Amino acid sequence: MNAIMNNSSINILVEEKKCLLKHFASKFTADPDEKEDLVQETLIRAWRSIDDLVKHPKLMSWLYVIMRNVYINRYRKARRGSEIHDTYIDLESSNTIENNKAENRFIADDIEKAMCSLSDENYQLFRLFLDGYKYHEIAAHLAMPEGTVKTRIHMLRKKLQRQLKVYRLD
Repeated sequence: MNAIMNNSSINILVEEKKCLLKHFASKFTADPDEKEDLVQETLIRAWRSIDDLVKHPKLMSWLYVIMRNVYINRYRKARRGSEIHDTYIDLESSNTIENNKAENRFIADDIEKAMCSLSDENYQLFRLFLDGYKYHEIAAHLAMPEGTVKTRIHMLRKKLQRQLKVYRLD
């Protein structure tokens, strides 16, 4: 009975705060779909810490911080993808048209070979990093200490840099 009351009181609390969360989301974006996504992701992350959600003395401040972090993570992930794309475009523009397709195929093959040379665990770890996940998110997903994740990513980056040093622009 107590669990039912808690669930209904939580649902009421969420519905009460949803309007204010949408207002917070409008500070980050004007896109209505993105606002709704921010609100939903904020509530999902808050739900993971259900005790804090119900008992937090400054609930709206806490939810705002969660929303801000969700927005920043999405921005960083999009920016990282954009930087990789821009670097690839720069490589394309520096080559002649005749060489572009062949050279880019060789580069892509070499990158693929370098990535495949990693162990399955290291490949998965580095793939998550490239996909924009934070160190603590990777650590939680792979059930390992955050320091280990940082060290491995650093070592993997150095290893891949050595294997692909012929493509350095500097």
